[in-house]
Amino acid sequence: MAAGYAELLRTRHAARLLVGTLLGRLPNAVAPIAIVLFTRAEGGSYSLAGALAAVYGVGNAVGQPLLGRAVDLFGQPRVQLPAAVVSALAMVWLAAAGTGSAPAAYTAVALAGLCTPPLEGGLRALWPGVLGGKEDRVHAAYAMDAVAQEVMFTVGPLLVTLCAALWDPAAALLVINAIGVLGALSVVVSEPSRTWTSEPREAHWLGALRSRGLLALLGAFFFVGTALGSITVAGVAYADDHGDQAVYGWLMAALGLGALIGGVCYGARRWGGTPEGRLRLLVALLAVCYLPLMLTPGPVAMAGLAALAGVFLAPSLACAFIVVDRHAPVGTVTEAFSWLVTFFGVGAAIGTGAAGPAVELGGTAAGFAVAGAAGAAALLVLTLTQRALAAPARGAAAAPAPEGASEAAPEPGSGVRPAG
Repeated sequence: MAAGYAELLRTRHAARLLVGTLLGRLPNAVAPIAIVLFTRAEGGSYSLAGALAAVYGVGNAVGQPLLGRAVDLFGQPRVQLPAAVVSALAMVWLAAAGTGSAPAAYTAVALAGLCTPPLEGGLRALWPGVLGGKEDRVHAAYAMDAVAQEVMFTVGPLLVTLCAALWDPAAALLVINAIGVLGALSVVVSEPSRTWTSEPREAHWLGALRSRGLLALLGAFFFVGTALGSITVAGVAYADDHGDQAVYGWLMAALGLGALIGGVCYGARRWGGTPEGRLRLLVALLAVCYLPLMLTPGPVAMAGLAALAGVFLAPSLACAFIVVDRHAPVGTVTEAFSWLVTFFGVGAAIGTGAAGPAVELGGTAAGFAVAGAAGAAALLVLTLTQRALAAPARGAAAAPAPEGASEAAPEPGSGVRPAG
């Protein structure tokens, strides 16, 4: 597996695009954590912290598909870098103005979320060209992508809490957004990004959303996002209960580490059956692993439960990327992946917004209960929409795989070709 991923990264431009995208997405990945810590440091309540993080998520949710469609129409450099700069400047505004003026704070986080560049969808649109259009290598890149972003979700919370401890939460906002702009710049000046053009698309106001299978997937990942968003706020409450802000960073890092381990193990073997059926099983396991968080034991045991809660996240995402690819109409690939980010972000926004009042009314365990309920809802959506997911759309970005071939190839054990 490691050798397979190494071979992919040796492909020209691959490592630069992957690393640049991860760095460019860092502000979006840790923004809820940074906003919550910043708001609490400014003396704001859990409800205000959750509400600001939720507004950021809503802004991100609105902006991602709009910017994704703009990328499909006008190319990556004209959209990605200007959006990254504007988003970063909005966070600078928040850091400078603080949360004393609620309208200013809400405007800043909304603008930052709205202008977050769709680098995630952009990278997945670039993989086919970079990897020579070979489907098994592209699917392996999706799996590698899911694993690599868990490194970011492991390191990112530690970076935010480290900056907050060494300086203050405002400095954390500035540092992560400076890194984000540099990452976006690295991507858009690369040859694949500069020369990429989308396939011709059918003119339709719904764009990628005319695919029933894609809609089903998006509905499920809305609730996965809700679960993760609620954990963001409940984790802060847990750290406050134990009198140590650093506990929060370790819990979030443990969640990311669990997802990293799960993603690596998932990519270590060949999988049979359809990606859609496999996704239902993975989301079921994900939902079950959220439930023990409500026990809220001591910090060491809680870190173990957080790691367990993350184990099936990266595998679920890697499998979801393949499902998006199979159901996205031609010419809408960046938009389709951006819609996944959007629904995930809206769910996270709802989760952060709901967890704050839940914590204040029912304690820390109630905040984690939101995650358990959301995981169950994600599984229910996938169960009720099996028929829509069973038939990839005509003209999808990637055709359904032949039996026994690429259905086993999305996350091959070698990272490049399925094991014999």
